[in-house]
Amino acid sequence: MIGYATIGSNDLERAKAFYDKVLVPLGGKRSMGGERMQGYGNGGQVMMMVCRPYDEQDAKPGNGNMLALFSPTRDAVDATYKAAIENGGADEGPPGLRGDTFYGAYFRDLDGNKICIFNMG
Repeated sequence: MIGYATIGSNDLERAKAFYDKVLVPLGGKRSMGGERMQGYGNGGQVMMMVCRPYDEQDAKPGNGNMLALFSPTRDAVDATYKAAIENGGADEGPPGLRGDTFYGAYFRDLDGNKICIFNMG
């Protein structure tokens, strides 16, 4: 049902450099983009977009907002989380089981956006 999700950035070039490294374990790579935004995908129909806000105001993460990215394996959850932290992301919860089948990790990107990487099963 979701086609794409957008998160804001105040420094698009810095955000692109961050996500170019962080999304590798998930098979994520640059897809469509432009002056204000950059999309990332893994060949499927769903995409994550990083953009400078259209109204030219500062990008601000919302309280309670979070983008959750599916991972095909627990190892990819671990690798994505590690890449995020090594590239300046902030820890919001290390990889681990939460419940019986939800394996996830949480971090904030360089603009403060909260991201979850998860695997079910």
